Amino acid sequence: MRIGVSGTHGTGKTTLVEALCARLPGHVAVDEPYHLLEEEGHEFQYPPSSEDYRSLMARAARSLCSPPSPSATIFDRTPLDYLAYLVAAGADPSEEADHTPLRVAFTHLDLLVITVITPETERLLPATEWPGLRARTNDALLELVYDDPLDAWPDTPVLELSGPLDGRADLVLDTVAQLGRPGSEATSTGPTAG
Repeated sequence: MRIGVSGTHGTGKTTLVEALCARLPGHVAVDEPYHLLEEEGHEFQYPPSSEDYRSLMARAARSLCSPPSPSATIFDRTPLDYLAYLVAAGADPSEEADHTPLRVAFTHLDLLVITVITPETERLLPATEWPGLRARTNDALLELVYDDPLDAWPDTPVLELSGPLDGRADLVLDTVAQLGRPGSEATSTGPTAG
């Protein structure tokens, strides 16, 4: 399986990616594009600028399409994350992204997992920077994933994780098992797990 984990900052994405890699034999994690671009010499503004988010979105799309990525891969962030940050900053998604490269990128995913802000994330996870941007991005991401204004991920199954943090990995593993069964209609784009 190739799984992408998306969500605003401070929602437990990286922890979930690590837990899934530990429980899915042979799966490897692809680091989030921010770190990949830093290693490639990109200098980010603080907080990141719209141009930074565009670069991150393009790098995330390249990661999904990259041939060296094995079929058993879990991606820490997808292009959807950075489109949501742009929308949260007031951008029009149709002016920020060409649907064709995004659609090609999302065809390389078997499952898109969305981590969202919940009362439990606010209580148990460390406080984050830019809480206003975080909340706006969470809302923008949810609207984008379900409305799909670019028609970029219509066939990608979506699993929204809004339930307890300690049950997230199990929900993803259950969905992976369902998707792996021939003829299974385990998930479709839309809210699937609470």
